[in-house]
Amino acid sequence: EVQLVESGGGLVQPGGSLRLSCAASGFTFGSYDMSWVRQAPGKGPEWVTGITRGGGRTYYADSVKGRFTISRDNAENTLYLQMNSLKPEDTAVYYCATGAYGVGSRGQGTQVTVSS
Repeated sequence: EVQLVESGGGLVQPGGSLRLSCAASGFTFGSYDMSWVRQAPGKGPEWVTGITRGGGRTYYADSVKGRFTISRDNAENTLYLQMNSLKPEDTAVYYCATGAYGVGSRGQGTQVTVSS
């Protein structure tokens, strides 16, 4: 059974940084492309970023390009999202997901709130 557990969310001021983690279990993590998806209050899911199974290629939505960095540690079965220069519009629940574009299984999410 695929299990994805996100952590690292919280309240941060505009311009601040957060690092999200996603602990994966129940499947061969290193064999899957992975991604982060977010959902803001009252809005639909938005794909944020994806990474290939070996970590050699990454993809970003225009809204986060240059500010967010996705990475993975296949030895630790963990996916990361480093978020810098955060803006209020980044406020959302962030989910990790299997697949490079977030179409697979997702975790329960972690709340990120950007506010002064």
